[in-house]
Parts: sequence; C-alpha cells; structure tokens
Amino acid sequence: MGIGDKISNKAQELAGKAKESAGAAKGDDELKSEGKADQAESSVKKGAEKAKDKANEIADKATGN
Repeated sequence: MGIGDKISNKAQELAGKAKESAGAAKGDDELKSEGKADQAESSVKKGAEKAKDKANEIADKATGN
C-alpha cells in the first residue's frame, strides 16, 4: 500500500468518524449513516490494498526478487 493510499484512507476514516459524531450530536440519522458508510468504505479499501500488497510479496518471492 502506497503512503498516499494510506493517508487517503485514514483521512476518509477520520472524516467518517466526524460525520458520524456530528450526526449523533445533531440527531441527524442520515449524516450519522453517511459517516458509518465512509468508515466502511475506508476499511474495504484498506483490506483490498493489503491483499494487493500480499499478492505482490508472494509474486516477488516466486520470482526471487
């Protein structure tokens, strides 16, 4: 996972947490749900990047790099 991807995913996660908190404070269920969705999307991206990194690691070992 590139550093840019890590930063982007973390920013999305933090923004989602902020939205969720703001929605809870305002009693805005839609904003709260958007925040949870942003956090979930960040987690999915993080998982995909980890899988990609692992696949590259395995490929490097197989080719002797």
